[in-house]
Amino acid sequence: MRVLHIISTLAEGGAEHQLRLLVRRLPYDCEVVTLSRPGAVAAALRADGTTVHEVITTRDRDLSAVIKLRRLIRLGHFDVVHTHLYRACVQGLFAARLAGVRHVVATEYHLGGDGGARALYLIGERLGRLTIAASEPIAGRLRALGVPDERITVIPKAIDPAEFRYDPALRAAARARLGIGPGVRVIGGVGRLEPGKRFDRLIRAVGEVPEAILLLVGDGSARPALERLAVIEGVADRVTFAGAVGHAREMLCAMDVFASPSDEDTFGLVVLEALASGLPALYAVCPPLEELAAARSAVGGAERLSPHDPESLPRKLRTELLCFEERRGARLPARSAGERYDAAELAASVGQLYERMAGGRSPLRRGTREQSSIARPNEGKRRRRRRAT
Repeated sequence: MRVLHIISTLAEGGAEHQLRLLVRRLPYDCEVVTLSRPGAVAAALRADGTTVHEVITTRDRDLSAVIKLRRLIRLGHFDVVHTHLYRACVQGLFAARLAGVRHVVATEYHLGGDGGARALYLIGERLGRLTIAASEPIAGRLRALGVPDERITVIPKAIDPAEFRYDPALRAAARARLGIGPGVRVIGGVGRLEPGKRFDRLIRAVGEVPEAILLLVGDGSARPALERLAVIEGVADRVTFAGAVGHAREMLCAMDVFASPSDEDTFGLVVLEALASGLPALYAVCPPLEELAAARSAVGGAERLSPHDPESLPRKLRTELLCFEERRGARLPARSAGERYDAAELAASVGQLYERMAGGRSPLRRGTREQSSIARPNEGKRRRRRRAT
């Protein structure tokens, strides 16, 4: 089976890394198209032997991009077209239909935009067979938009825990590069520096944890405001802005306590990455961990912040640093939220949908799961075409 993945961008975002994890594990001949200038994730895909095409476009309504995609799909004789993110879903679904591909699926990681954008998305969605929602809230938004329930299935985002394994050598290297001494206690946060991520709470909290510094990893429109806030709070000398990184492992290794203060509608994938790195993690919202806690299967070393107690964050940070001292700096064991959020399960579920579409059966309903011969990485043949683009 030949599968073409079309994604709006291959820079350094969460959806791009989800595609990388997926393509690496699917036992099919996969190629990828990016609709923007390629970045670190494209380089990682190419290093794995995946052909990455570039069809650069800056507009959602771009007929020339649709025509280029249609030609690429026809020349490649693809059996399945899988689109990722809004622009790719709009242009890729139209192109796949024009190219005569019957097996078309889209993955939606977040859904927003104005009424016109949503209307265009809905028209394109009807050209495909199925939309994968990366979380239950996304599935709810799709239903509210008008996507029929039987055309939606939820396959949650996932991580490869091995990619975040703690390495003391990486810790030393990262701290040396950032100018952080080996004995300094580091509170960390990772994500886009945008107002909704509430990193302002972390900056204010570190002022009440005088024995530690704050390491913020990421970039975004809120960075200037956060830098000013650090000055106002008198902690500018204890806040390090590391900027955006291609992969969070090294930065997580440099931290001692992780905190995710965002209470917006988020999946909390970065919290799972921190747990896989052996960090104690404080979080405001993380649905996978909340599900486990509700089932009385809470993950050790992960604590939810109180939404009604502004002192919850600094108090728990101080507690975790005391526990760190009691452990004499020892790392916690790597933990996970279970198989459901493992990259192997992601690939198994998506591959199963491909097989069902190719077999002429109805797609899986939301939340269901069946046995599949492609359930684990490195199974099946990888018949990749290594063509220069």
